[in-house]
Amino acid sequence: MTQQQEPVRDDAVRGKAFAPEYQGALGSLSVNSSLTDVLVRGIEELRAAEAAGERREMAKCGLAVAEAYRRLGMVPEADAAWKASYRSARTVRDVGAMAWALWSGGTLARQRGSLPLAYRLLRLAAELGERGGDVVVRGYSLAGLAETGRIQGDYQAVGKLHEQLLAEARRRGEARHTVWALEGIAQMHRNTGSYDTALALFEEAAQTAGSADDQRGRAWALRGIADVVSIRDGDVERALALLSEAEVTCRAMRLSSALAYNHKMRGNVLYRAGRYAEARDNYLVSLGEFREMNESRGTALSRLGLAKSLARLGRDGAETAAELAELRHTLDRIGLRHARDMVDKAVAELGVGPLPSDGEGAGGALSGSGSGAGSGAGSGSGFEGARR
Repeated sequence: MTQQQEPVRDDAVRGKAFAPEYQGALGSLSVNSSLTDVLVRGIEELRAAEAAGERREMAKCGLAVAEAYRRLGMVPEADAAWKASYRSARTVRDVGAMAWALWSGGTLARQRGSLPLAYRLLRLAAELGERGGDVVVRGYSLAGLAETGRIQGDYQAVGKLHEQLLAEARRRGEARHTVWALEGIAQMHRNTGSYDTALALFEEAAQTAGSADDQRGRAWALRGIADVVSIRDGDVERALALLSEAEVTCRAMRLSSALAYNHKMRGNVLYRAGRYAEARDNYLVSLGEFREMNESRGTALSRLGLAKSLARLGRDGAETAAELAELRHTLDRIGLRHARDMVDKAVAELGVGPLPSDGEGAGGALSGSGSGAGSGAGSGSGFEGARR
């Protein structure tokens, strides 16, 4: 083991989920710790490390602070924190800590919709993790690259990487990473119409997360199960019950992004059931939440769902077409390769084509996310924002 590499946590040996981003004086924090508690404790320990001039400890505490800010949707603060963590790590030439800081920055970039920057930072993080002998940050960084490719719809490129990372996580007994990989693979199957396989994988993820006491991972898995039982079985009440169960965890842990995606999925479920007014209301909630945390992808997907709901509620077809054209342009700009197909499905479903040229949309109108059976208001959405 190199000097930079953290020892394997006892939790991992016991098959319990642990949070490797909580290091140094914060290493005792649980994966289920409230993010507000993590932030308070992280800032306290960071200030103590700064007063003592302990750069390595500053880097480690700064990482926890950056991740708490990111997951709470406080983007400017998260951006400043991961960069400060990286600078501290670089000062003492701690390659592993540098890698963790870059991983945090890359994950934040993906959350903000800056996918090229996410790729660059996560590649650097993976390289430094390998150089520093930290297999965990290397795995997390490769997972970040795989997740970034998945949300773009590039399943052929990242499918094997997901399987590889799942095998590695299982071999090392990393329950949290195993859950992430299962959910990612499940999402790809769901988006390509293999609903039975997707449901089995989401259910395995939920069971694994529950056994490992990974409440965040279980909340995401429940959301995936709700999506599939809604789209495959039309079981609205079970889907809503699963989302309500997941929402309790999201609120308890202050999982801002997960909660916003939960509300968006609730909109999806209600839209598929023809309950358009209720769907509209949920898309409005998620839209406000995504905008507050400056999460561009979630914002666009919520707008798409809202646009579809409003169209079903009698909105003028020309206004709907104009906004769908703008959304297609926005999603393409973010770099989502499946975005045009999602919008085209909405156009066909609503009968509002042909669309105006890109960039000539209405601009100000509120719109929402996914289509009924096909896109589900977010092909691939749900595990990318602040998932890791």
